[in-house]
Amino acid sequence: MSNENFIWGVATAAHQIEGAWLEGGKGLNTWDVFSHTPGKIANGDTSAVACDHYHRYEEDIELMAQLGVKGYRFSIAWSRILPQGKGAVNEEGIAFYNKLIDGLLAKGITPFITLYHWDLPATLQFENDGWLSYETAEYFAEYADVCFKAFGDRVKHWMTFNENWCSAVLGHGIGCFAPGRVSRTEPYIAAHNLCLAHGLTVQKFRQGDWGVIGIANNCDFREPLTDKPEDKAAAQEALEFFYGWLTDPVVFGEYPAIMVERLGDRLPKFTPEQKEMLKGSCDFLGLNHYTTHFASREKPTANLVGGDEGNGGIDEDQQVFLSRDPDWLQTSNGWFVVPWGIRKMLNWVYERYNQLPIYVTENGCCVADNDEKSAISDGFRADFIRGYTEAVVQAREEDGVDVRGYFGWTLMDNFEWAKGYEMRFGMIFCNFDTLERTPKESYYAYQEIIRNR
Repeated sequence: MSNENFIWGVATAAHQIEGAWLEGGKGLNTWDVFSHTPGKIANGDTSAVACDHYHRYEEDIELMAQLGVKGYRFSIAWSRILPQGKGAVNEEGIAFYNKLIDGLLAKGITPFITLYHWDLPATLQFENDGWLSYETAEYFAEYADVCFKAFGDRVKHWMTFNENWCSAVLGHGIGCFAPGRVSRTEPYIAAHNLCLAHGLTVQKFRQGDWGVIGIANNCDFREPLTDKPEDKAAAQEALEFFYGWLTDPVVFGEYPAIMVERLGDRLPKFTPEQKEMLKGSCDFLGLNHYTTHFASREKPTANLVGGDEGNGGIDEDQQVFLSRDPDWLQTSNGWFVVPWGIRKMLNWVYERYNQLPIYVTENGCCVADNDEKSAISDGFRADFIRGYTEAVVQAREEDGVDVRGYFGWTLMDNFEWAKGYEMRFGMIFCNFDTLERTPKESYYAYQEIIRNR
């Protein structure tokens, strides 16, 4: 498998970097509301300015060009295109993304667009109950169609959604993400409408000549704790409840059998027409991957891990216990550094989903270091990138997985959702007072990987 059609890239999200929250005709979104709600974001941070990418995109494109990436995965802010989520199109928003796309192409960087990275127009949340309503799915498809027609002459790689698991579980189960709801049933309803929004959107996409379309779902790898059949079953079920839940419908037209069996009436059902619409609605799959755990049916006696993913009813529904190897290194937000996990995860996705092409749409490492001098010497992150990219190459070259690209998360430090500005994932240091950008050691490590490959 040659490296000619493999794309080394970086990824960002509109809400985390753009800022300009009340500029250029943009409407409010749920994260604007959430981040301005006292007590929701660490240190009272807001995303109002973020990295000010809206005004500094040319500088950021230049930094990407120097890095040597050939792909840039970014999201479009729905409320910058349709301020109310529906109705009148904001031409200033269209103009901004046109300038960004043209600037990338001028530097030989291929744009990969994600249509939704969690920033739902606030009007649709207040009027429709957001993703608890099928109507929102219909509005999303209309918004997507505006984007296809505006940018599809130059953009040929599209993703409908980013990490629907987070929208469903963190937004509607645990409540730590916008819109901040806590429920055992709502995650399944929200996820159902997100899947239908994908299907409706792909129907519109395939009426035009706009390239290929997929979805970027997230999943940590689950390795059986022992060779016991029950632990192997636990690991498999954990992966089906995580990646399978949001991916089986858009490939096979239905939810994983274990979820149907275990959840009963709590899991919404697709009509025969919806199944037909969803089946085969991805040309490729995105994988956002950050960490690995051991999985077991019985509670382990040591090294038990109780993470966020265990809440919102999902943990009880899975009936799986997670644990770790005490020798694994940890990032500053407690995620484990296990490069072989991404290789196994890529093999699992490729095997399960009929050998669809895969892009690693996010992979990265968090280091909580706000001191510029020490933040720039991020040898830990540089080693992380070396280890994980090598594992991706092994999956491709040794295992024969059709993985077509790797998008490091993320280009620069940014607004890290509920963690505000204290969690830094960037290969470039962003001084949030001056907005000055400074490449880190990891930037140069990634630059060398790209050059050598």
